Amino acid sequence: MSISILGAGNVGMALAKALTQRGETVIFGVPEPEKYTAAVAALGPLAQVQSNGAAIAASELIILAIPANAVAAVAQSVPDWQGKILVDATNPLAPGLAGLTIGTHTSGAEELAKLAKGARVIKAFNTTGAENMADSHYPHGLPWMPVCGDDAEARQRVLALATQLGFDAVDCGDLQAARYLEPFAMTWIHLALKLGQGRNFAFARLQR
Repeated sequence: MSISILGAGNVGMALAKALTQRGETVIFGVPEPEKYTAAVAALGPLAQVQSNGAAIAASELIILAIPANAVAAVAQSVPDWQGKILVDATNPLAPGLAGLTIGTHTSGAEELAKLAKGARVIKAFNTTGAENMADSHYPHGLPWMPVCGDDAEARQRVLALATQLGFDAVDCGDLQAARYLEPFAMTWIHLALKLGQGRNFAFARLQR
């Protein structure tokens, strides 16, 4: 079964690299596929690039790795997602990484779920940098990857995918938990970029 990734930026490419290295077929969806032919070809024979519509139609699991301001248009471009799993890897970032544009009483993922009719929306792959998506290996433990969503079966599939990619995948329950996970992403961004600690670190969970 293929996995579609909408967006071929840093996060999309990083996830595709990790997935194809583990034998998964990845279909990129972008508005202008010809612009990404060479970059996708460099990932090997398990990766291909198509239009957004073709990529959405091709897979039952679709990862959104696009700018937050493009999410609504993509969600509404499909009249009925027919139970497809839509993984929201985005964060509603304010200009200049000044914070989030929404939060507290809702989240980007919850707003996406309102617009993507018939989709099973799962929040994941939004709390760390692209470098950790491409290579999750750390010598002293597994990076933490929280996952939340209202559909339990879809949530389990994404938890399994995150585990396959080398993360400590943690079930955070219903999609409302995205209200906490999106601000948590700002913690990583703040340390990595604002405080200059660099991008080669990840958060991990300790448990007795």
